[in-house]
Amino acid sequence: MEEQSATKKAKSRNTFVTFLLAFLIAFFIVSLTEVIRSTFAPPLPDVQTVSAVSNVTPQTVDIRPPGAPTSFADLVDRLKPAVVNISTTRVVRSDGTRRPSLDRFFFGDEFFERFFGDTPRHQREYRQRSLGSGFIISADGYIFTNYHVVEKVEKIVVKLSDAKEYDAKLIGHDAKTDIALIKIKANGTLPFVELGDSDRLRVGEWVLAIGNPFGLEHTVTAGIVSAKGRVIGAGPYDNFIQTDASINPGNSGGPLFDMSGNVVGINTAIVAQGQGIGFAIPIKMARAMLPDLRTKGKVTRGWIGVVVDDLTEETAKKLNLKEPRGALVVDVFKGNPAEKAGIKPEDVIIEINGQKIKDRQELLIIVAAFRVGEKVEMKVIREGKERTFQLIVAERKDAPEVADTGGADYGMVVKEITPEIAQHFGISPKSGVIVAEVVEGSPANNAGIVPQDIIVQVERVRIQSLQDYLTEMAKNANKKSVSLHLRRGKTSFFVVLRR
Repeated sequence: MEEQSATKKAKSRNTFVTFLLAFLIAFFIVSLTEVIRSTFAPPLPDVQTVSAVSNVTPQTVDIRPPGAPTSFADLVDRLKPAVVNISTTRVVRSDGTRRPSLDRFFFGDEFFERFFGDTPRHQREYRQRSLGSGFIISADGYIFTNYHVVEKVEKIVVKLSDAKEYDAKLIGHDAKTDIALIKIKANGTLPFVELGDSDRLRVGEWVLAIGNPFGLEHTVTAGIVSAKGRVIGAGPYDNFIQTDASINPGNSGGPLFDMSGNVVGINTAIVAQGQGIGFAIPIKMARAMLPDLRTKGKVTRGWIGVVVDDLTEETAKKLNLKEPRGALVVDVFKGNPAEKAGIKPEDVIIEINGQKIKDRQELLIIVAAFRVGEKVEMKVIREGKERTFQLIVAERKDAPEVADTGGADYGMVVKEITPEIAQHFGISPKSGVIVAEVVEGSPANNAGIVPQDIIVQVERVRIQSLQDYLTEMAKNANKKSVSLHLRRGKTSFFVVLRR
């Protein structure tokens, strides 16, 4: 029995020793592994560091676009005293109107009376007050604004940022570009802004607008230049800066500033259906007009005596041009600078006084800016070869708007088909041009043309716009007759106009 007891104790002792050795070996291996891992692995971030990173507030993170200013406050403080609010009073005549009986027979509804004018009946007058903006450009009180802000008004009142008010006088205006110059008299010198260089403005640059939208005085908005050289149909010299800086009714005439605090544009127009789409007149255009507005009250423009059109891919190919770039001469007026210099129809004007010509619009703007009597050099492409001509710029005489005189030689007035007219007739805006008036006894009247006729072709060339119509009529100006394709209601027919 004693022997069996000793044997059991020996086995228990051996089991314990074996277990102890196994435990010690396992502990040693685990410890060695941890030492190796801690030696070669990167340290884990401690909880405090992670917490600090995750709790960073937005104020400490710069999320502005690259190059964005940290604040406009200092710039606004410097510029605001020279920005003014303009309030005007004009007499508005409201009347029940009706056209003479013959026109009433042709037009037959108030819609066309609204587009083509009317005669007064039961007139009554009331005074309408409007608000706009402007900016002082000289210490003696000259102010730039839009012409539509001060057009045909009885009184102009200018209010400064210090709440002082002054009566203003209209010094000069230009309806074609919607620019006006007014002046106030104040004791002492006035704060004024510097005029910048709108040509150097780049798409994507920051700009600042200050104005009087909806009567909210000295409202400041910021954005970028969205595009340049925009043509929006406001006039023959459209060349607008587009910006997404908020511009609203009442901003008209106010300044658009660059980040140096120089005026680069005059805020003028908006797209009513869209947000972030505003337009400003380049300040270079306004600055060029300033001497004439100050001394003459109107703008004198250059004139070379040509009818021009844009080049299409098809026309460029026909004339063996590499690209549709330049302005195509459609007609040359006799006795005018271009005719005297030797310019001919189908010449393509590609450069004038060293300035490359992109299209018809650019040529009109450049020529209009020339001084009367100035000698200019014009490069054209004729029959595939480049030629150079010297011209003496003449003065562009004021005349009725082209839109109201197309076809005047034949005794009719035609107009562009606007979206409203198109909707009224259920046609496309590019369906042609519409006859607005016909003179009794004229070639148009003798051919049977009446108001509301749609001219869809001239000499079998399709007409989509007023410019198309004028171009084709100019091409046929020397002919004794011209054929027209017209639409009247659901009827389509041809007529021949004879001088």
